[in-house]
Amino acid sequence: MLAPLLAAVVVAASLSAPEVTPTVSLMGDTVLDPTALYFVSYDGVVNNNSFQQDAILTYQGRQYATWYTSSRNAVIARRTIGSARWESVVLPHRLSVDDSHNVISLGISPQDNTIHVALDTHNTRLHYLRATTTGPWNAAAFGEVQRTLGGVELGAMTYPQFVVTPEGRLQFSYRTGGSGNGVNELAEYSGGVWRKLGGWSSATGSYTGPNGVVSTTRNMYLHGLTYDRSGRLHAAFTWREGNSGVLCNPGGLTNHDTGYVYSDDRGRTWHNSAGAAVGSPVSITSPGLVVDPLDPNHGLMNQESQAVDSGGRPHVVISYVPGRFTQCVSNYAQQRAQYGRTFHVFRGADGRWTKMEVPIPPNHTQRTKIVFDRNDNLYLVMPRGRIVAASRASGWTDWTTVFDRPSLQMFGEVNVDTSRVVSQGVLSVQYQRSSSGTTPSPIRVADFRLG
Repeated sequence: MLAPLLAAVVVAASLSAPEVTPTVSLMGDTVLDPTALYFVSYDGVVNNNSFQQDAILTYQGRQYATWYTSSRNAVIARRTIGSARWESVVLPHRLSVDDSHNVISLGISPQDNTIHVALDTHNTRLHYLRATTTGPWNAAAFGEVQRTLGGVELGAMTYPQFVVTPEGRLQFSYRTGGSGNGVNELAEYSGGVWRKLGGWSSATGSYTGPNGVVSTTRNMYLHGLTYDRSGRLHAAFTWREGNSGVLCNPGGLTNHDTGYVYSDDRGRTWHNSAGAAVGSPVSITSPGLVVDPLDPNHGLMNQESQAVDSGGRPHVVISYVPGRFTQCVSNYAQQRAQYGRTFHVFRGADGRWTKMEVPIPPNHTQRTKIVFDRNDNLYLVMPRGRIVAASRASGWTDWTTVFDRPSLQMFGEVNVDTSRVVSQGVLSVQYQRSSSGTTPSPIRVADFRLG
C-alpha cells in the first residue's frame, strides 16, 4: 500500500536535531569579470541559470567558476579558497547564439582530477573541453573544443549537467529531443573514458488535461540529480506536455505535477517513493511517481532545485500560481511575478511527503535554489539573491528573511556552490548585476557563512 503522498502538517517533534538558528553573514564579494556578457533571453541570462550543475564548484582547496565575457568568449577561473584573486583562462570558444539555454557547466572527476566543461548547446551538438586540475592552468591545457563527449557522439542535446557518484565516477546528464518531446539521458566517465548509459525517461504515453484534451508527447524536466551519503540517486521533476491544447489559455505553460524517483544502481533502474520498481525508461504511465499533483494551468516552474538532508531525505523547491489567485494562468510572466508562490516539498522519515508554502513570495518569474547547512537548516536563495531560511528544529516552518540587499543589483537567478557548503559551511553565490539591453555588466561571487 502506498504511503499518503502529502501530509497536511509537519510533526516537528519527530526531528531530533539540535536547535541551531539558521543565519547568514556576508564574508566577501569578489569580481569575476567587470564586463561580462549580458542579454536577456527566456527571462534569464546565459551566465546565471538555476539549471546549471555547476557554474561554480569547489574541489581540493580551490574554487572554480565559469562565464562568458562581453566578447562572447567562454572563460573558466579558479582561486585558492580564502583568496580574492581569481586566475582566469579564456577558452577557445565563443558563444554561438543569444540564447540563455546555452550555459556553461563544470564537472570534476575525483578519479583522475580532471575538470570537464560542457557548453553552448540548445538542441544542438555539444561543445566540450577537459583538462587536469593538477597541471598547467592555461588554454593549451584544455586543448581544442570537441563536438563529442570525449569521442562519444550524443547528437543534438540540451541542459548539460555533471554529477559525481559516491565512488568517484563522473556522470553527465542531458536531454535529447526538445521541449514537450524529449528524453533524459546519462553518460559516465571512468578510467579516463566516457560511455553512454542511454535514455532513462520516456517522451511517450497519454496524458489527459483537465479540459479533456489528450497529449501524447512530453519531456521530464529535472529539478536536479543528487546523490546522498548512502549512494542513492534522487531525481525530482515535472512533466511538460507537447500538446498546448491541454491548457485553459495559450498564455500558460504545460508543466504539471511534481514527481519523484530514485535509483540505487547509479541511474540504471528507478523506483518510486514507495520503493516499487517503475522500470526504465520512466514514463507518464509509470506507477506512483506523483508526489504533488497539479494541473497545467498554474504556471508551474520547471527545473527549480532539490537537495537531500543528512538523513538521505529529498527536499524540493517548486513555484507556481496557487488556485486562490486563479485557476487559469493566461499570462505566464505577468501572473507568476505577481501571484507566484514558492513551496517546500519534502519526504519525511516515515515516507510521507509534506508540502508547505513559504510565506515570503519571490515576486519574480524565475527560480529559487535550495541549500542545507551542516545542521540541516534550510536556505532558499531566491531571485535577486534574497535568502530566506527555516530551521530543522521547527520542522522547517519558521521561515524568515536572513539576507536581502537590493543594492547588489542581482539579476534574477543565481548559481550556488553546494560543494563548498558541504566542505566548509560557506555558501558562495555567483550572480550577475542587472543591466539594460545588451550592455555588459559585472559578474561576481558573494560568500556567506552559514549558521
